[in-house]
Amino acid sequence: MQFTDSAPIAGVRLTRDGYAVAEVRAARTGIQQYSGSEVGRPDLAVVNVYRPPESVFSADSMASYGFKPVTINHPAEGVTADSWKDLAVGVVGGDVVRDGGFVKVPLALMDAAAIKAVQDGTREISMGYVCDLAFEDGVTPEGEAYQAVQRDIRINHLALVPKGRAGPHCRVGDKGAPETGHEPAPINHGDRHMTLKTITVDGLPVETTDAGIAAIDKLRGLLATSDAALATANSTHTAALAAKDAELAKRDAEIDDLKKKVVDGAALDALVAERAGIVTKAKALDAKVVIDGKSNAEIKRAVLGDAAKDKSDAYVDAAFDLKTADLKPADPLRQTITDHQPGGSNAASIRDAARLASLN
Repeated sequence: MQFTDSAPIAGVRLTRDGYAVAEVRAARTGIQQYSGSEVGRPDLAVVNVYRPPESVFSADSMASYGFKPVTINHPAEGVTADSWKDLAVGVVGGDVVRDGGFVKVPLALMDAAAIKAVQDGTREISMGYVCDLAFEDGVTPEGEAYQAVQRDIRINHLALVPKGRAGPHCRVGDKGAPETGHEPAPINHGDRHMTLKTITVDGLPVETTDAGIAAIDKLRGLLATSDAALATANSTHTAALAAKDAELAKRDAEIDDLKKKVVDGAALDALVAERAGIVTKAKALDAKVVIDGKSNAEIKRAVLGDAAKDKSDAYVDAAFDLKTADLKPADPLRQTITDHQPGGSNAASIRDAARLASLN
């Protein structure tokens, strides 16, 4: 993680060329306080971060101070070879030593605006560095509680700031120290005066101005609105597809039903023949049976009478076939005699029917 903390500059002097040189206490051991959002824990208001001596004074950490750039306030990102020309106003020397609980380094300011800023009161310094931050509760040898520990500290740059986290012990020059605190450091770029604040964006701490926060909040609102609109559109589209699928399925079912009801010529002939056979057999068993408007099954049950009561269709079919199995083709003469009374006007009809039958 990238961190910043501060220290004073002492013993400033100007060289013949107008540069300012000094020795400063650049960093210290002990507890420094950060807001939770600064260290990736927005759920905590304040985090006490412990910088143990073995981390601050390790050989690798001490060596990382030498020949690093000096900046006016902290840049948005670490200084690199690509940004050094635009950001650097001076340089840290290579004679890095331990001074009690502090790290002392020499620095030189070559930029006139930076020198004037120090003369006008911007006297504290703040180291920009990266480290491994472990969240673990503990108590320092001095009895102070902490929630996190810094290890593997590596310096990136030294920044001149109005007020630093390390306090008034880390200052440029010998004038009185300002009040300590943890407010964001003002940044001056030409005539602009801004104050950085830290917010959490997608789980990551981001330093920005009030205008930046407003812009981020607006973008968050637009994204939320866009997400809601997209969700609504997806839901509407899904519902429309489901309705269309249901409509198509209903039409397919209707088509299948109509196909089942369509009878081709051969099937129709078979149905007619079956119907004629059933009617003929039923009439042979019961000449008075009613067939109009009756289905084949209903005709069979009517002929069988009580024998078909409460029986299945399969039983009725079998009983009807069994009962009509021995029926002989109808005799026209017998049917004529049966249908007409003898004598009277029907006698001639009977004779004609008999004669016709004999000729056949």
